[in-house]
Amino acid sequence: MNEKEAILAMLSRMPDSEWLAMEQRELAKFERSGSTETLALEVDGESRPVVLLTVRGAKSGQQRRVALMRVEADGSYAVVASKGGSLKAPAWYYNLIANPVVQLQDQTTIRNYRAREVAERERELWWKRAVEVHPDFEHYAARTQRIIPVVVLEPTNGS
Repeated sequence: MNEKEAILAMLSRMPDSEWLAMEQRELAKFERSGSTETLALEVDGESRPVVLLTVRGAKSGQQRRVALMRVEADGSYAVVASKGGSLKAPAWYYNLIANPVVQLQDQTTIRNYRAREVAERERELWWKRAVEVHPDFEHYAARTQRIIPVVVLEPTNGS
């Protein structure tokens, strides 16, 4: 197992509480700037742009923010619930399904969106786009027995 595979294995076994703490540390860095323009996750020495998703917690009702890879086409976005190939989807995915009206920040633009999980051909199209942005999604899919959910965010009227 090479170093990258070891890191992916560690991430896929990380307890939810540790995963959330890691996400919050990264998010705090992003929020200090007020924009996602210079925000990126460092992956294999490459900077990959991110968006900030705000979703209401399914149980708590509180607003939750998470930085996710930027996968955009024609004003819509996709978010990939990979959690590094973990056996479980990330908490934000369950929040998103329970509360599909969300806010997304891309650079300095903040808009409202409605989320819907995609399947079959539409999922294949968005999955391909996601892998182009972040090739590690393919590694995550190979690490897990679940089908990694892909959720498309479409602008709502008046956002």
